[in-house]
Amino acid sequence: MSSLYAYETIIQLLKKAADEAPHAAAIQDAERQLTYAELWAAITHSAAGLQALAGVTGGRVALIAENSLDCAVAFHAVHAAGAQIVPINPAYTPRELREILTDADPALVLFDAGRAEQTRPLLEEMELAGLPIGAEARPWADWLERGGPTALASWPRPDDLASLQYTGGTTGRPKGVNITHRQLVINLLQREAALPTYAEDIVLCVMPLFHVFATAMCLYLAANCRGLLLIQRRYHPEQTLKMIAQNRVTCLPAGPTLIAGLMGHADFSTTDLSSLRAVYSGSAALPVTVLERWEAAVGCPIFEGYGQSEAGPVLSYHYAAEQRIPGTVGRALPETEIEIVDVETGQTILPTGESGEIRARGPQIMSGYRNRPEETGQALRDGWLYTGDIGVLDENRVLTIKDRKKDMVISSGYNIYPREVEEVLLQHEAVAEAAVIGVPDAYRGEVLRAFLVARSGRVLDSTALEAFCRQQLASYKVPARFQLLEALPRTQVGKIDKPALKKLVSDS
Repeated sequence: MSSLYAYETIIQLLKKAADEAPHAAAIQDAERQLTYAELWAAITHSAAGLQALAGVTGGRVALIAENSLDCAVAFHAVHAAGAQIVPINPAYTPRELREILTDADPALVLFDAGRAEQTRPLLEEMELAGLPIGAEARPWADWLERGGPTALASWPRPDDLASLQYTGGTTGRPKGVNITHRQLVINLLQREAALPTYAEDIVLCVMPLFHVFATAMCLYLAANCRGLLLIQRRYHPEQTLKMIAQNRVTCLPAGPTLIAGLMGHADFSTTDLSSLRAVYSGSAALPVTVLERWEAAVGCPIFEGYGQSEAGPVLSYHYAAEQRIPGTVGRALPETEIEIVDVETGQTILPTGESGEIRARGPQIMSGYRNRPEETGQALRDGWLYTGDIGVLDENRVLTIKDRKKDMVISSGYNIYPREVEEVLLQHEAVAEAAVIGVPDAYRGEVLRAFLVARSGRVLDSTALEAFCRQQLASYKVPARFQLLEALPRTQVGKIDKPALKKLVSDS
């Protein structure tokens, strides 16, 4: 067993927190606050309620919800019930939801009570059981309001599946990443070894909880240190600044877009941010200029890390006790190995300072993709996770990311695979060919640009194309610009030449 282990499941961690710090504030949103004793009672009662439903224990439970106290309790309750949580972006369209729900095949779907009108018809169509969550939802609210914890019929085991996190696929289909309780907990404690947290910490969760970064660096992080998780339903820079100042927030997990957005708001220079002791950056590359501006203005360090859903999710971070190098993503976490290998075969270990594919191994690495044996075999080879990302290690084993997975775009911290957007565009009756790339954007990091060829005799209209995309795609996947070409550039073997399209953008 790993020397890092203090717990084998998140549920053990929460039980110990409730036993040893029952009166400490645990979770708070705009409406309610729970102590650790109250949180534990809410978890056990809701987990018992879930266990009484057919197929939940040992099955999968999807969660379609915005940030809230109920959403956070639901995560823990599903774990405690012995089910695998499937967090899904509530902004997804019915097409996107249908694709993930079909693959996940959940025994139950938990969803925001305020989304019932949009969600129930899809669940009825797919013949899936649904249960609303929220302060007015029954029986959910009754479970959370019962006093004192209750006994559970069974408890999750360390090697039970805890999370099914969907991420983009190069084929355009989302892939579900299987993570066990053991893998989830060890990654939490690996991160803790690099970036210690404290009982007095107040962690602001403004990143969406359906995103693996927020669950790892907000939900589980706060529970582990027995600090307060302060939940903001949606990101708005003015409100976020107020919450930091009014609640004396100490830890801010945030993507680069959020950090830049706070600095760009008119209230930034006049807001008291002196309570912050650490910002944890992840989900996308952080520009060095943003880091330097933030630290000069606030006096609070930004610790940048690297990972992906398949990695549990964190592989490396800047260690709090060590000197940080701007533009890098730190060293491998304890019990984690990172190597740079040749891109062609993945077998030759490259020397210090040479760029190649990043591969990693450690106890936090995923068990595999759900229903994707071939893609699992491509990603997991001889005990190594092949990330598909390009990086370089220096003489101190500090990692720098040079490039990302082929074709993937990161916009406002969200991974977008252009193939999915292209397939949607090709469904439009006036589109003959489509190619989508990412282009630099000062605020979002990248945005999508679509290059299109019209069908003979048809006219392409950008407004109509945007409306069409919004019916099929979450808003962050909708191209920022649609550009009409007479023909798409192609390589000698007839493939669409995306580097040529990127050059077209840079030259314009």
